[in-house]
Amino acid sequence: MLIALIARDKPGALQTRLDNRSAHLAYIEETGVVSQAGPLLDGDAMIGSLVILEVEDLAAAQSWADNDPYAKAGLFQSVELIPWKKVIG
Repeated sequence: MLIALIARDKPGALQTRLDNRSAHLAYIEETGVVSQAGPLLDGDAMIGSLVILEVEDLAAAQSWADNDPYAKAGLFQSVELIPWKKVIG
């Protein structure tokens, strides 16, 4: 099952993002369930994340989201997990 994780950073939290970026990228690599990922942008500034997870169910996506180093660091103002269907690409 594909799940789109859409997370928006708390205002003024860029340093939190930068401080935890290497742990976040390592988590993506070690868990092996991320199909695609990248930051949401406002101009050149990173303001959130879009992550496409390939997991068994919504509970697995929630567990992944809860254990993301960005989430543990308190980076996000909001996180949405939405089932997603790949049509193109």
